[in-house]
Amino acid sequence: MKKESHDDIFSDNRPLGESPVSRKALNEAQYAAATHDNGPILVIAGAGSGKTRTLVYRMAHLIEQGIPPESIMLLTFTRRAAQEMLYRATQLTDQSCRRVIGGTFHATANMLLRQYGEYLGFPPGFTIIDRGDAEGIINLMKSSLGLTGKGKRFPSKRIIMNLISGAVNKSRSLEDLVFENHLHLSEFVNDFHSIRDHYNQFKLDHGLMDYDDLLINWQRLLAESEEAGALISNRFQYILVDEYQDTNLIQAEIVRLLARDHDNVMVVGDDAQSIYSFRGADFYNIMRFPDQFPGTQVIKLEQNYRSTQPILSLTNSIIDQAEEKFTKSLFTEEKGGKRPEVFSGATEAAEARFVVDTIAKLVENGTPNTEIAVLFRSGFHSYKLEMELGSRGLDFEKRG
Repeated sequence: MKKESHDDIFSDNRPLGESPVSRKALNEAQYAAATHDNGPILVIAGAGSGKTRTLVYRMAHLIEQGIPPESIMLLTFTRRAAQEMLYRATQLTDQSCRRVIGGTFHATANMLLRQYGEYLGFPPGFTIIDRGDAEGIINLMKSSLGLTGKGKRFPSKRIIMNLISGAVNKSRSLEDLVFENHLHLSEFVNDFHSIRDHYNQFKLDHGLMDYDDLLINWQRLLAESEEAGALISNRFQYILVDEYQDTNLIQAEIVRLLARDHDNVMVVGDDAQSIYSFRGADFYNIMRFPDQFPGTQVIKLEQNYRSTQPILSLTNSIIDQAEEKFTKSLFTEEKGGKRPEVFSGATEAAEARFVVDTIAKLVENGTPNTEIAVLFRSGFHSYKLEMELGSRGLDFEKRG
């Protein structure tokens, strides 16, 4: 008998008249989050615990309770995630879910700035520039300021753009970033300031915004224009945010301002999965949420639907070592599962040899290459492994 997947919500076999958001469809913690009444709620969602499902059912519940779909805002970090959630919500209720305003922070900022940006003097027809365009303008500013003749040591447009964007996303000064990460460029700090100031003025003069401007100006719109801020906050009565641990300080402030008049905000995330600090993500946003929104209800999704208990037990022991965390214990109702083995190599080469030795034994014992996977954090981490596999004549396919 085929076991039904926890995420199989596309076939609707419930009796006529039964609510799609029922206790049979969700576990206890998911149901509590999805059917939460009003006020702030923080959902700590461990890996594989059904956070997407919970957000989908939350939208369905709100609409079932008579909340106009267009008064619900769903903020995600990828367009695909927003589209998937909205599609799945329509499978639970009806096509009205398509009227939910769902998208990335940047896409939503673009929409609202075109509708309300005139409150800050922005024309609705502004043009968004990509990274390549932005770097081209940086080069133009370097030339106009006479900085191109400073010799080969003067940093490239890419480095300058990284510094300008990093200062925005990390809410830090240019000086801080230069002295922390590029001390050898400290003599150019004043030049960086001049380039940034002229870059910003050029965009303003020509009706341009880069991706960072979308967030900055959305935050400004909510904070500096009392009328626009009230209109937007009143328009969106329920705010849902996915992957909150990956927000930067500007995004967290946007969420706070959006919900300032009603506090109907649900953020979902996992403090143990914050890995984008290099992009400006601030782990403390999720830790500070209950303080920023007094009366926050914290719900933990701890039941895992992807893994086995031995793997989860190892994961729990690692998470427990964190000094600052929301305490949780992942578990599964699935039985069995092999205990994980831990190998610590003295060098990357030793680690690669151990992995390839293990693969070679599996292949020798009849396991097809296509049933063996090696996971790594970033593409460049696979170099030693690829060399070892090649030297042993083991075919492989690299993805990502």
